[in-house]
Amino acid sequence: MFRNQYDTDVTTWSPQGRLFQVEYAMEAVKQGSCAVGLKSDTHVVLATLKRSQSELSSFQRKVFKIDDHMGIAIAGLTGDGRSLCKYMRNECINHRYVYESSMPVGRLVRQIADKSQVCTQRSWKRPYGVGLLVAGVDPRGPHIFSSCPSGNYYEYKAIAIGARSQAAKTYLEKHLESFPSATLDELVQHGLRALQSSLSEGELTDANSSVAVVGKDLNFTILEDEAVQPYITALKEDEPMQTEGAAAAEEQREAPAEGAEGGGQAAYEAALQEGEGPAPMEAD
Repeated sequence: MFRNQYDTDVTTWSPQGRLFQVEYAMEAVKQGSCAVGLKSDTHVVLATLKRSQSELSSFQRKVFKIDDHMGIAIAGLTGDGRSLCKYMRNECINHRYVYESSMPVGRLVRQIADKSQVCTQRSWKRPYGVGLLVAGVDPRGPHIFSSCPSGNYYEYKAIAIGARSQAAKTYLEKHLESFPSATLDELVQHGLRALQSSLSEGELTDANSSVAVVGKDLNFTILEDEAVQPYITALKEDEPMQTEGAAAAEEQREAPAEGAEGGGQAAYEAALQEGEGPAPMEAD
């Protein structure tokens, strides 16, 4: 993307029907650290990759608790994410005060989408440069939603946003059928494997990753540092086993072809020795 005469204002349309400042905000989401969300029939898991400005600074949090039954993971501008987080917490408090019940996940996501859409129609505002993964549980079951700066929102079975999220999406698509019946530990392992596939360098550790879980009988809980270490250790232990299994499967695929070729040659030579080979050509 580059600067042009149609991107000086969020309300200015280009001749192609595009709002460039909204697209710039969505590009900020793509440059944020990766966040992965997936759900089973009973639980929802969020896995995020944390970044630090330098070796001297701590890692930035990417997961926030909204209510006992709901939380978010962000990708993009962390400041914008904190602002939306505060708004969502206030809405949950107001809903619980008025109705004496937890706020439905879909209703709050729709309000966030409406709030983001207003920023695309006011010349004195700018779009939020953050994408949200909203995970929660209500009487209808577990849910995971994704919202973007344009004001659109979608519900997913599994989704990844942020930098190099396509690799994580590929992993999620390959294992999508196993998610509904997966246990909580299996779901966390799938989330961390998808997150690991988005890494361009380095490895996944308990310092640069965080996991959040929520379920029908489990309040929203954030796992960081020592709490997420057992899952990271199990993930590293599974990698050699998966590599050995792939190599063994490759050998099994090659073995029948070689065996068939060698067996056919041996049978042909035996037939020649016994005189059962092809008849010699008759002389004229």
